[in-house]
Formats: sequence, C-alpha cells, structure tokens
Amino acid sequence: MAIRLGEVFGIRPEHFLALQRRYDLAQARLVTRPDPERAKRARVYGELPVAEMIKRGWLEADNIRDLEKVEAALLKFFNSPTLDDIEVFQHSSKKTGNDSDPTPTQNAWIYRVKQIAGDMIVNRYSETALREALPKLSGLLLAPEEARKAPRILAESGVRYVIVESLPSAKVDGVAFWLEGSPVIGMTLRHDRIDNFWFVLRHEIEHILRRHGRSGTMLDVELEGERAGTGETVSREESEANEAAANFCVPKESLRRFIARKFPFFAERDILGFARTLNIHPGLVAGQLQHETKRYDRFRNHLVKIRSAVAPSAMVDGWGDVAPVGI
Repeated sequence: MAIRLGEVFGIRPEHFLALQRRYDLAQARLVTRPDPERAKRARVYGELPVAEMIKRGWLEADNIRDLEKVEAALLKFFNSPTLDDIEVFQHSSKKTGNDSDPTPTQNAWIYRVKQIAGDMIVNRYSETALREALPKLSGLLLAPEEARKAPRILAESGVRYVIVESLPSAKVDGVAFWLEGSPVIGMTLRHDRIDNFWFVLRHEIEHILRRHGRSGTMLDVELEGERAGTGETVSREESEANEAAANFCVPKESLRRFIARKFPFFAERDILGFARTLNIHPGLVAGQLQHETKRYDRFRNHLVKIRSAVAPSAMVDGWGDVAPVGI
C-alpha cells in the first residue's frame, strides 16, 4: 500500500510507513496503562536466578508469576526496604582476582551465606586461636573422613563456616568476609574433591588471618583448574592466599624437589610414596601436580570425594536440604 500511495502522490513509500508507525504507537499508548515498575521488575527477574532461589527455598513464593509475593520475598531475603536498595544492583562488593564486581547470581549466593552465618553461634574470634588451629587442620590431611573435624576446629577459633551449594553459572569456590566483627568462611564444594576442599579452605583462612575483606567481601571464583589465575590481574591478597593454600596442601619446596626428580614421568608408586612421606592423602599431591604441570587430565584417580565427610558436621544449605535460617 505504501508503494502504491507513493506512486500516486509522488512521495517516497517510507513516508507512509513512518506515518503508519506513528499512528500504531499512538493507538497503543491510548490502550496501554503506564507501569513505572515494569522496567524494575524486568531488571530484577532478568538478572537474578529467581526460579532457582524459589526452588532452593530461599524465597517465600510458590510461583514465579506471583509478582507481588516474589518482590516481597526478595526484599525479605536481601533485607531491603525497596528493590532499589538491594545491594545486588549497587555493586558494593568486590570480587578479588580480576577486580570486577560480583554478578547478581554470585551476590545472591553471598547473601545466603550471610543469612546462615548470622544465626550461627561460635566462640569469640581469636587470631591466635586460628593460627594455632592450622596444625590441627594439617593433621587431618591424611584421610578424607578426617575433614569432618574441620568445622568444629574453625568454630572453636571463632570462625563461622558455612557450605552453600553454588547457584547455576556462579562458578564460586569460596568467600571470606566479616560479620559484626566475626569472620565468616563460605564454600560451595562445587568441585567435590579432597584437593579442592583443602586448598579453598586454607585460601579463605589466609584471607581471614590477613584481615582481608574487612571493608568488603573476598569472593573467590574459579580458584583451581585451567581457569585458575586467568583474570586480567591477580591481586596481592589473592596471591598471598594462593601461596598459603598451596603450601598448606603440599610444602612448596618439597613439591619442587619431587617434580625436579621425577619430571616428566610421575609413577603411581612415586606419588603414593611422596604422600606417605608428607603424611597427607595422595589426592593433595595429585591436585598440586595438576596445577604445576597444567595436565588436569592426569592423576584423577586420587581425587576422592569429600563432601559426604564434611557435610554432616557443618552448616549446609543445598543438595536437597534447606538451612532452617533466614526464612
């Protein structure tokens, strides 16, 4: 029709199409009620994993389509008077490692850790007690089942230790922060392996000992594997925590000498013998060898699971269980 009208009146067809678009828009505005909250809801539901949060029991809402209940549940979860006040959208926390802000999904996970930690009762924090706990924790490295003692040792030192299953695509390994003067360590155990558990735990402990995260949140993402340390920058705090964690799992100088003697062939008996010498599980040796050689397809038979040993003695949220706090 625009082409035909153009031929009759000698006017470009685009002119008639523009007129039609303006008319359609004017008609739509007459019948559409303005909703100033529409953009806000789109932002909230577009950036937060609301459906997963409902499924995990974090939000008191039966149906994601019940906008009123979902908004009320979000305000309660984030302890905010309005949606605009939710910290998730203010980027007030800092993710270490690459100096970027946490994603809304990562921030939601952090808030769940805060909820649970806030209800925990532990001893008053003592840096001296936490340092004295390190040899006790080191004595647990020989067998996976010994890890069950770690949450109690941390609690006795005044550290609130929480395990919260990761949210989809969050890629979080752990977090360290301070809550009312008390340190909190949160972990996801998304890599259910003995080497990852001890590396991440010791990494977060180092953050606490060095008082990192006093004014923010030390969120650790992709601490191990091929993506470890691949951010644009690695902060001094992260480098310090990484070094302490690696040295805790396998003394750095001992590992260096072992690699120098055996490289490039690491026989099974050599790994087992080296682990016995250090009185640690061979999975810790395997994890450090993977990192040093960049061969993450090797030595996997030693990387035993550990979550089933730790979870019964820790405050856990996820894998079908909902921590009875913050709801």
